[in-house]
Amino acid sequence: MITLDGLGVGALSDAAAYGDAGVDTLGHIKAACPELRLPQMQEMGLGNLHPDSGIVASSRPQACFGRMAERAAGKDSTVGHWELAGLIQHQPLATFPQGFPPDIIKAFQRETGLEPLGNLAASGTEILTRLGEEHVRSGRPIVYTSVDSVFQIAAHEDVIPVERLYEICRIARRILDPYRVGRVIARPFVGEGAGDFRRTARRHDFSLPPFAPTLLDHLQERGLSVVGVGKIGDIFAGQGLSKSLPSHNNRDGMEKILDAFRGMHKGLVFANLVDFDMLYGHRRDAEGFARALKDFDGWLPRMKEIMGERDLLLITADHGCDPTAAGTDHTREYVPLLVWSPGLETGCDLGRRESFADVAATLADFFGCCPPQAGSSFLKLLPLKTRICAKAGEKT
Repeated sequence: MITLDGLGVGALSDAAAYGDAGVDTLGHIKAACPELRLPQMQEMGLGNLHPDSGIVASSRPQACFGRMAERAAGKDSTVGHWELAGLIQHQPLATFPQGFPPDIIKAFQRETGLEPLGNLAASGTEILTRLGEEHVRSGRPIVYTSVDSVFQIAAHEDVIPVERLYEICRIARRILDPYRVGRVIARPFVGEGAGDFRRTARRHDFSLPPFAPTLLDHLQERGLSVVGVGKIGDIFAGQGLSKSLPSHNNRDGMEKILDAFRGMHKGLVFANLVDFDMLYGHRRDAEGFARALKDFDGWLPRMKEIMGERDLLLITADHGCDPTAAGTDHTREYVPLLVWSPGLETGCDLGRRESFADVAATLADFFGCCPPQAGSSFLKLLPLKTRICAKAGEKT
């Protein structure tokens, strides 16, 4: 299962309540970059699941396709991934668009011995321009947030070494657990001055643990391997994972997906490719987003060629991040669903799914394990040459 972080496919019915009326990540990228061609995903049915995107629909789609609505409250990576794993967060995680209250900041200062700079809502690039040089002079870490449920700590790698930054984030994570803040994010950066500061690939997320067992836990209980690629290990706080393979960027993540899949006898590779969101969606770079999609599309044949008839490939997303929308935050959107196997007789339309959790229900069905709390399986809708269902002791 591969999550293309931030690839929304049109506004949800409640998008206006989130300030996201009219958003459409894929459609607006295509409009901004009309030369964009995604032949692999187009043949799978990407244009079929979102006819208004500008991606041409396939007359004979090779994959099963649909789009999924988010039932969780919010548009955060954490709640999106939890829902993909069968856990729906009905109560929004806490956000602090005006900055964190004094009791949190005082506890941070008391337990780390550091007085933070900032404590405001800002984009990652903006905050480095505004406060990076003061941080270098003073040694004080930069604390900032966004519309999402995040407590972000930025520090120059020569001022606060990365391992020390991670230690500070672990302290902040303990402080913030009772406040239900989704993620504490370490944001190391380098550079010589305000015009040169740039974040490095050593970002690390310290997430609130899932509040109940997810599909990943159920798979492990059944004795199956679960390998997380990219920031999956961070998002699930390591819960339900046999192994975590952090990635430096999309290309590194795609190589790690191949390696993990080749080395797996039976189980799930669950990957997140974050560059779409982190480098292009939040920075409102439609052209960069388009290039990253083209790179992924060009990589897909390598994934397909190592798969057997009893394997499934699922491609989806966790939320939208429309690079043409106002502001720099995630957008409340449907996400794509593409399901492919060499064992498919033909593609099919899976329609509009009522929850991301339908993925978890389907994988639970596929692996023959305990179903999640939410979601409806679409496994029986897949026109497979041989019925795929992992019975006890059977190779998948």
